[in-house]
Amino acid sequence: MRRRTFVQGAMAALLCNRADAQATSQPAVASLAPTGRIRVAINYGNAALAVRDAATGKLSGVSVDIAEELGKRTGLPVTLVPFDAAGKVSAAVKSDAWDVAFLARDPERAREITFTAPYVVIGGNYVVRKDSPLTNVAQVDSDGVRIAVSTQSAYDLFLSRTLKHAQLVRGGTTPQAIALFLSARYEAVAGVKQAMQQFAAGDPTVRMIPESFMEISQAMCTPAGRDPGSAYLSTFVESIKANGFVAQALIRNGQADASVAPPL
Repeated sequence: MRRRTFVQGAMAALLCNRADAQATSQPAVASLAPTGRIRVAINYGNAALAVRDAATGKLSGVSVDIAEELGKRTGLPVTLVPFDAAGKVSAAVKSDAWDVAFLARDPERAREITFTAPYVVIGGNYVVRKDSPLTNVAQVDSDGVRIAVSTQSAYDLFLSRTLKHAQLVRGGTTPQAIALFLSARYEAVAGVKQAMQQFAAGDPTVRMIPESFMEISQAMCTPAGRDPGSAYLSTFVESIKANGFVAQALIRNGQADASVAPPL
């Protein structure tokens, strides 16, 4: 009898803690954490939102901060699942590898993934060679221009729909796309602004075109069909935009160039 009372008390305390953090319905819990833990995909290939320590494998960054806050709000344990490219995150939805992810919104991805509104907006930019005649975004979309991109990234999907003349060459992850651009002497490489800035700052033979070719709307998401979890995430995202959490995470992680997405 005493043991049953203890267990009931512990369950009540857990539910109380969850309610204090943010009301989490049982369907939302089951949807977000069908294994008992929220498996959160972290794409450390996007330098603006996450990084992975090469020596320890430790993940950090804006996405990690938000994942940890999600765990606090729900009262559920969080497991971070690392990926080195966004295309690999979206592909892994087919194998039930994650419950929540951070990805750029895209209609192609939305066939299998349900997105919240954006929480952050970042630029997509080109890097070209120092002596390249290309100086603006419009010039890049020209006959004979080859652009290296990370496979199935947001900018790969966007450029696949919008380019009229230039040719895309897919190179796996962002570092692989950069290596391909350099080794094959392609005319441009596309990527997240922060990654392109980093590349240009470390290589005197290249420069970044300052004008962004797209705005990348980063959102949280779940596999399609998990409606209670998706609804919870939508409320969560609006809350962390409104209370300053996202803005503080950007500053804390040295990403002041990125912008908090406007509220719904």
